[in-house]
Amino acid sequence: MTGGIARQFVLGVVQSADGLPLMHTVHAGNVAETTTLTAMLGQVLERFPVERVILVADRGLLSLDTIAQIGELAKQTERKLQFILAVPARRYAELGGTLEALTFADGLAEGRFADHRLVVAHDSVRAAEQTRRRRERISELEAFADKLVAKLDAQDAGSTERGRRASDRGAYSRFQQAVADAELTRFIKPHYQADRFSYGLDEAPIAHAERFDGKLVLLTNVEDFAAARIVERYKSLADIERGFRVLKSDLEIAPVYHRLPDRIRAHALICFLALLLYRVMRMRLKASGHARSPKGALETLRRIQHHRASIGNHTYTDISRTTPEQLGLLDALKLPRP
Repeated sequence: MTGGIARQFVLGVVQSADGLPLMHTVHAGNVAETTTLTAMLGQVLERFPVERVILVADRGLLSLDTIAQIGELAKQTERKLQFILAVPARRYAELGGTLEALTFADGLAEGRFADHRLVVAHDSVRAAEQTRRRRERISELEAFADKLVAKLDAQDAGSTERGRRASDRGAYSRFQQAVADAELTRFIKPHYQADRFSYGLDEAPIAHAERFDGKLVLLTNVEDFAAARIVERYKSLADIERGFRVLKSDLEIAPVYHRLPDRIRAHALICFLALLLYRVMRMRLKASGHARSPKGALETLRRIQHHRASIGNHTYTDISRTTPEQLGLLDALKLPRP
């Protein structure tokens, strides 16, 4: 990498329920996310007069132990802290037979686990797609294994190819790596004790995975929300993630080549303000029923040019001719026409 060092930092963003950024924090890049969350929550409770805080997160960021620690902070400020946590698929087994016993109605089911409310949403279309993709990856690996076996059989029959001589051990190594790369080690088991290269499919975990395809499992202590609202609150995380994607792509927050901490914080502030303007644009475009995205709107409006020409002692300025599309965007954004 050229052009100086690239600093790393953690950026925290707080936004309203309708997606408007409210504040941001900057933390050192080597600090754990759970630590930054605690510090950020403290600032939120100090800065905003909220009486109730609902933490919505993936289980990888928060655990029940972390929730208990953050709960102490809420008690100190006399606020109410609640949570909505997504349980990753790899940890469904920890729920025992709770999920299997649930009955779904309109794609939703409820149960109890560890004295907390368990809300499960099921999307049949997503389930079919997940099952299809998994089966396709398994089929691709089976075809790869067939090629390895065919090469070994051809070699045993006296047909050799250029390069290193094939072996069962080499076939096991290549196949194992391919299975690991596809993240299918739970389902495909090489037979290492066999005399020749072979493998088998473990149908039980495959069937188990398919049974939970398309399901979103949420653990929460929020009792006064309907199940549909619990799921809606969790899905609002996607909007926050879209904001970070905007920061990384359209606003190009990284890489950061500043050396001094104050300049790094200033860089983060400018990007946060840009995100705020981006979200205001999105809200105004949506409110007006306009189909363009903020990025598309900026690309269209960027073609408006301001010209300045000097002839002798006289200076002339003018604006390029605006198109109906550009004028429509300016009206949707509640900006004056040039």
